[in-house]
Amino acid sequence: MNAELADRIAALEARVAALESQHSQHQAESAASPGGLVGYHGELTDPLELSWAINVTPGPMLAFADGPRVEVLAALSSTARVALVRTLAQQGAQTAPALQEAAELGSPGQLYHHLKALTGAGIVEQDKRGSYRLRPAATIPVLVLLTAASDVAGQLRT
Repeated sequence: MNAELADRIAALEARVAALESQHSQHQAESAASPGGLVGYHGELTDPLELSWAINVTPGPMLAFADGPRVEVLAALSSTARVALVRTLAQQGAQTAPALQEAAELGSPGQLYHHLKALTGAGIVEQDKRGSYRLRPAATIPVLVLLTAASDVAGQLRT
């Protein structure tokens, strides 16, 4: 066997060993991760017509970076922000003064502080007319988060 062929075979064997190692590591991680399926769906007709469905296996989802999801949860961690989200979900796009009144905020500064967190997390957006609305792609997921929180808090059980 010539030297070039021997080098190529050795390189292939090293690549196969690396792939087998990665596969074994992935199997071990999968065995340690929860199995099954987690999902949610929703359909809305008013004030927007939307349909959304997500199904994921828990293991890979739990491996996602925590930063982005914590930002979303933190943006919803205030009664004022939930009031803003609730108003937008129930009534559609609203002006800043209407949102300030609905959330019972004492000043525009307080409103914009809360809107900054909600827009930064991708939950709320400002439309071309200057009104605020729930971002369509976030509407059903945010309602699911609020529903899940109500379930955990025991509010859905009668």
